[in-house]
Amino acid sequence: MKAILFEDYGDASVMTVGETPAPTINDDEVLIKVAAAGINRPDILQRQGGYPPPEGASKILGLEVSGVIVEIGKNISQNFLNKEVCALVTGGGYAEYVKTTLATVLPIPHGVKLHEAAVIPETFFTVWTNLFDSGSLTTNETLLIHGGASGIGITAALIAKALGIKYLATVGSDKKKEFMNTLGCHLAINYQNEDFEVEIKNKIQGVDVILDIVGGEYFQKNLNILNKFGRLVNIAYLQSPVVTANLLPIMLKRLVVTGSTLRIRSDEEKREIRDSLIKNIWPLIEAKSIKLIIDREFAFKDVKIAHEYMENNHNIGKLLLKF
Repeated sequence: MKAILFEDYGDASVMTVGETPAPTINDDEVLIKVAAAGINRPDILQRQGGYPPPEGASKILGLEVSGVIVEIGKNISQNFLNKEVCALVTGGGYAEYVKTTLATVLPIPHGVKLHEAAVIPETFFTVWTNLFDSGSLTTNETLLIHGGASGIGITAALIAKALGIKYLATVGSDKKKEFMNTLGCHLAINYQNEDFEVEIKNKIQGVDVILDIVGGEYFQKNLNILNKFGRLVNIAYLQSPVVTANLLPIMLKRLVVTGSTLRIRSDEEKREIRDSLIKNIWPLIEAKSIKLIIDREFAFKDVKIAHEYMENNHNIGKLLLKF
């Protein structure tokens, strides 16, 4: 099969289109012929050497796909054969075929095109479990989303809006600020020329839950603007995972600081998130209360351009590779 391969870590130029053996499934797995794969920041980190795949996972990039199940294991119902699906995978998505267990396989929501569904799994799995499982976000609270115009950020914004949750966002340009306003953002802040801590303290006093992909110097600012009993959820660290902080706000306001990664979780944990998405989010997508926002679609051979586009922070929404 064709796949995006690289031998050495580095910039986007290390990736090439090559040939590699197709995956062999076990009795509890399915093989998906890939229609499209979503592009995500962890793909870039893995290519750079900062996010190695878990033991036993494919070394090929790609954490989410859509396509057709063309082969099933002995323990899988025949009903899944030839079914159109989207899926979260532990790796291997940048290829013509990828294997996975059923724990992260989802039906295509009605009204969504097969290739477009590739942009659903990674961000929706991540946002749902971090905001509502770890973050315990409720409808009467206020949410702050860092990196609001990223794939993760827009997914969080769309879910919050659909559920009637007031949310704020930090973004890196006035163009992105205007875009977030069109999504119903209560307060969009351009971190290039505005201090989000000052803006939030002056305009709304504080927030209840923060979804942070930045880390670094944001950590202390986040603690400072959280309301009593607030929750800070870290899921990435575009600045740095190492911080120096005054912990007193945690104690005085009884804050919760948490974080997670999704890739290494057990099938049982992922299955619970999948079922929550089908129950709570799929009806909203099908009713068009949540609309998928895809910035650009790239041909498989243009993966280098796609990665550079994301690394330069050009995208507003998701990017996908189309096969």
